[in-house]
Amino acid sequence: MNEIKKREARVIAFYLPQFHPIPENDEWWGKGFTEWTNVGKAKSFYKGHYQPRIPADLGYYDLRVPETRQAQADMAREYGLEGFAYWHYWFGNGKRLLERPFNEVLNSGEPNFPFCLAWANETWKGFNHGLTNRNLLIEQLYPGDKDYTNHFYSVLPAFKDSRYITVDGNPIFIIYKPYQLPNASHFITLWQKLAQQNGLQKIHFIAHLQFPSENKKSEKESYDEMLSFGFDAVNFVRLAVFIQHRSFIDRLIGKINKTYRGIPFSYPYKKIIPFLTNSIDKSENVYPSIIPGWDHSPRSGKEGLIITNSTPELFGNHVEQVMSEITQKPIEKRLIFLKSWNEWAEGNYMEPDLVWGHQYLENLKRYIEKK
Repeated sequence: MNEIKKREARVIAFYLPQFHPIPENDEWWGKGFTEWTNVGKAKSFYKGHYQPRIPADLGYYDLRVPETRQAQADMAREYGLEGFAYWHYWFGNGKRLLERPFNEVLNSGEPNFPFCLAWANETWKGFNHGLTNRNLLIEQLYPGDKDYTNHFYSVLPAFKDSRYITVDGNPIFIIYKPYQLPNASHFITLWQKLAQQNGLQKIHFIAHLQFPSENKKSEKESYDEMLSFGFDAVNFVRLAVFIQHRSFIDRLIGKINKTYRGIPFSYPYKKIIPFLTNSIDKSENVYPSIIPGWDHSPRSGKEGLIITNSTPELFGNHVEQVMSEITQKPIEKRLIFLKSWNEWAEGNYMEPDLVWGHQYLENLKRYIEKK
């Protein structure tokens, strides 16, 4: 809690564990595949398109290496982050992927840096997962209570770890696709019961909601519905909201570029920033997002979305805007989710690269650490 009091906000960065080989990726993509494979083969689609992205301080790391994980934590702490939200893959029937880095952090006790888990409950298929078609790689299943119980006990050691991030003393657990979870109320009720049986007061459930929403509901409608399901809070991500509000000229240019020039939909960061936050973020039960940039083309080619001309200065303006929405909340509820720490193949990272170095991190620290 003392560390929290030193900051104006509690910033937690989503953390991708895809930077080490696994048998499934070897089978799907070829021997030795990691996310660096996508990063390295990225191409520029137009003059001034910043690709490929090249890491600076940490290099093309392997997350099986403890020194790499320690260096990441040291850097994140230096620039004011509270901790990492590790993407957690549980596909049902006990099937997990990419669990090794987090398991080694948990079991070794190092690095001594706060963490939490975000359940990436999503089927892997299509352009979002680097395919040129809509074929299925692995399906997200929800087999029922036995599997839900096994899932709970698989993460219980993490919940009980002294490094685990809490709100009001309760470990947080983020669900990436809450609308895809059948009967979310039942799942939450079951886990809350198991939590109490195992010495926890409760779990602080957070619904991760991306807008425009899949079900066409408004933010207020979705927010109310998530709370009615038993979620304690909502994390809004508004990466694509600008697309709904594009001018006719922006729509026309985008269509021409994609159809005739093979260029992905591309829009300036400066235009997108105003849509990344709004007044609902003032609610104590809403945790907004900050987004340094986006370029999905390394994974999905011309099907990807690109945010152009992101700079550290504009990112600082974005952080300042988000901070202005949360200043009236108690510090315990002043959470912001940073998307992301290391999503390199989505152009969505804070780790230093050869162009900007530490400048994004410096602008983040400028606004979230108490003067």
